[in-house]
Amino acid sequence: MTETAGVLIITGPTASGKTELAIALAERFDGEIIGADSRQIYRGMTIGTAAPTPEQRARRRHHLVEFLDPRERYSAARFASDAMAAIEDVQARGKRAIVAGGTGFYIRTLTGDMTLAPYYDESLRRRLTREALVHPHEVLHEWLMSLDPVRAAAIAPSDPYRIVRALEIALAARAPGASRSGGSLPTLKGRRIPYRKLYLAIEREELERRIRARVERMLGAGFLEEAERIGPDAVASDAVGYREALAYLHGRMTAEELHEHLVRATRRYAKRQQTWFRTEPDLRTISALDAFGPAVETAREIPGWA
Repeated sequence: MTETAGVLIITGPTASGKTELAIALAERFDGEIIGADSRQIYRGMTIGTAAPTPEQRARRRHHLVEFLDPRERYSAARFASDAMAAIEDVQARGKRAIVAGGTGFYIRTLTGDMTLAPYYDESLRRRLTREALVHPHEVLHEWLMSLDPVRAAAIAPSDPYRIVRALEIALAARAPGASRSGGSLPTLKGRRIPYRKLYLAIEREELERRIRARVERMLGAGFLEEAERIGPDAVASDAVGYREALAYLHGRMTAEELHEHLVRATRRYAKRQQTWFRTEPDLRTISALDAFGPAVETAREIPGWA
């Protein structure tokens, strides 16, 4: 491989098959995988986040998967820095780098298509923190929707931390004299590393079938015990399904209600992902049902992969 070897990025909604495709391509092209999922980064949440299993990770090396304590906060800016370091490490060892995950904000920051900034205004942050204590999360989400509808569509109305952070970025970017902290972020475009982005499209009926099958597997694999161990106070407990699991464990819903709540929450998450990727630049869409062949063809177009 040469210094200009590129990167393959695989994304799509939850349950579209990103993990298995990434592993199959890594085996085909002697690659390693860099995760791009904002909840699979946390340790001990393999079941609920559908993180690559130990068996899958044994097939090909993974980076940025289950490396962080569930109580620790993480950011897109930190992801860009960590992912670029992982990519450069993979390439330095003569391997191909495959980024795989469904967090569109992370991917767009990594490529350099998101002006993250990183803007910082201490007085604005204090003001937004106060707003979050006074107003319902839905009100703040509507405010964000009016300022940045694309980013708002990718954030759940029940996720106050991300809503406040996104509002801070949106408002600070509009304010004269807003300061930038941390300097410029490392990105693929900034480092002049070529890349291709693949999106796994999946029909609604097939996605629904896969979501229901995943929920069944989660519950059978010990998801409730995992959610109880993570607890309600961890930063990562706002991942899809964990609040519902804890509500069930505290007697606030039946087993049947839990199942349907998990299906509904996962479906809504997939819809937010699909909304985000409708505006993703330079995205090549392929069918999730027949992805390997088209993905191989795309990979061969990347410098250093043929």
